[in-house]
Amino acid sequence: MNVSNASNGSNGPSGSNGSNGLKISSRFDGVIFDMDGVLCDSEPFICEAARAMFRERHGLTVAAADFVPFVGAGENRYLGGVAQQYGVTLDLERDKARTYAIYLEIIQGRLEPLEGVREFIADCRRRGLKLAVASSADRTKVDGNLRQIGLPWATFDAVVNGLDVVHKKPAPDIFLLAASKLDLRPSRCVVVEDAPNGVQAAKTAGAACLGLTTSFAADELRQHGADWIAPTLAHVPAEMLG
Repeated sequence: MNVSNASNGSNGPSGSNGSNGLKISSRFDGVIFDMDGVLCDSEPFICEAARAMFRERHGLTVAAADFVPFVGAGENRYLGGVAQQYGVTLDLERDKARTYAIYLEIIQGRLEPLEGVREFIADCRRRGLKLAVASSADRTKVDGNLRQIGLPWATFDAVVNGLDVVHKKPAPDIFLLAASKLDLRPSRCVVVEDAPNGVQAAKTAGAACLGLTTSFAADELRQHGADWIAPTLAHVPAEMLG
């Protein structure tokens, strides 16, 4: 795993220098991962599935760009926001279930972990950090993704999905719950996110945040408060590592 010298223009939360190799700052005791765009790049597949659902159930052709404002907000908002734009009334539970059914079919053999994910997780484990997943997606999608990329629930100390909280990102609830399940204060956690909604949620929760540019531009992630920026977990900025 490479350590990038790229910076977001600020030093970010400080930490003490560690031993050889990758080391998260001693300020942090836990890492909370968003799933889509962080552990795997499932956005193209859920978009493909959602567009197929709209065609199949509503006779409507929607554009991939229509979904962009709702990335990271959970499937209720992801589907509902686009439906609202087109004046369509969803049967949300049925339409969401159909979207997931299509999605779980199309990711077979196609969805893979992003660069550096396995190495970063392994190193965090070697250093005794607690790990959680906090995804706005429903459990059906979380289960399918983790299974497909070979990271079972046992990889993590906690897994939180969108059905576990009432208020979705950009509300901080999902990260507050994840930190609680890790028995950590949010300020002792680094959240890894790829979407502005998620970055905002992490910062509102009181956590530090690494923004990955897998889905959105660096400037947009910075504007929402990301402390560090990286393309993937294979290139964690040096100033985050302490």
